[in-house]
Amino acid sequence: MTEQDKKKFKTVPAMDMDEYKQKIREHRLKILKRTLVTALIVFVIIAGLFLFLALRHYEDFDVNSTVERSDTAATIFEEFQGNILKYSNDGALYTDTYNERIWNQTYEMTDPQIDICEDYLTIYDKKGTMIYIMTKEGILGGIETTMPIQQVRVASQGTVAVLMKKDASGYLAMYDKTGAKLTEGEIHGAKKGYPVAIALSSDAVRLAVAMLDINDGSIKSTIAFYNFGTAGESEIDHVVGAQTFPDTVIPEIVYLADDRLAAFSDTGVILFEGSQKPKQSGTIPFEKEVKSIFYNDNYIGCVISNEDEAVTHHISVYDLDGKSVLEKDFTMEYTGVEFLANNEICITNENACDIYTIHGIYKFHHEFEQTLYKIISESGALNYTLILEDTTEKIRLK
Repeated sequence: MTEQDKKKFKTVPAMDMDEYKQKIREHRLKILKRTLVTALIVFVIIAGLFLFLALRHYEDFDVNSTVERSDTAATIFEEFQGNILKYSNDGALYTDTYNERIWNQTYEMTDPQIDICEDYLTIYDKKGTMIYIMTKEGILGGIETTMPIQQVRVASQGTVAVLMKKDASGYLAMYDKTGAKLTEGEIHGAKKGYPVAIALSSDAVRLAVAMLDINDGSIKSTIAFYNFGTAGESEIDHVVGAQTFPDTVIPEIVYLADDRLAAFSDTGVILFEGSQKPKQSGTIPFEKEVKSIFYNDNYIGCVISNEDEAVTHHISVYDLDGKSVLEKDFTMEYTGVEFLANNEICITNENACDIYTIHGIYKFHHEFEQTLYKIISESGALNYTLILEDTTEKIRLK
């Protein structure tokens, strides 16, 4: 390199280098700000869209598929493991939502009733003697009792508790999922009252029996708690506790979770908690006459009549601690109310339905040309299956 060539190269002064670095920082900061603003705009758009969908009211839908059906008027429909159970006095049919048969079971029952816990289903003849234990694959076992059946409860592994009537006393028996007897015993009315209802926890460790006593001229109800785990091993007949409620009738009890029991009385809901020896944890009093009670594993709901003729009904929903989570008025005359699998509240009559979210948003209303039997929520917030008089339709709200 010649001396002349060397003179062509210049050294960047220190101040110029600092300015160069500052410009790089400013450029990077500008890019970062632009990225953050873009991300914020996208977030606001997504949040707004989500909020719009969450608050939107629908009255129409697209039908994604339609399947023709033919069922008797006496058929009762129930969702089981994402499919449809159809049962009546002369048998049960289990199909997918496209009406493709999975299994069927014939029988003759005067008053068929069902109980479901996770993967297991029992179909029994109330005041009869026959019980079937089923899964979505088909029948596992059958039980024929020697006394009239009053109530049946099934646990998540297939254990079955059966309350039967025996003269002035009740008789309790438990069976495994194949129908083999595990234990049995008589419940004497003279000691604790006449048993009217049972509840079985999903793990089959806890059993509760509600008894009604009118022997001394007054009405009182007692709930006895049994534990078939370690807590009840040292107790007589596995009884770990009992509580009596004067001037109270308790016709129904249910384990909503393994350690949470709800007792539905004529004056309110009595809540119990405890995995070893349950204790009363709260109450939900009924200040007015209750028309309907519905519940699932997370919530308890009730419907009462309003005095306001313009808004005829009122729904109250509570969590398992008895805390109010929803108060809502509605006007539709109804024949059924229930929680869907997604915790939405579905109110139906013969030809119409209302759906509310658990937050009280009036999500859907529609009046159908056919008789409506049942609505099943599907995956996605807008997808449902409608069981109508002659068809099963998969729909998406729009």
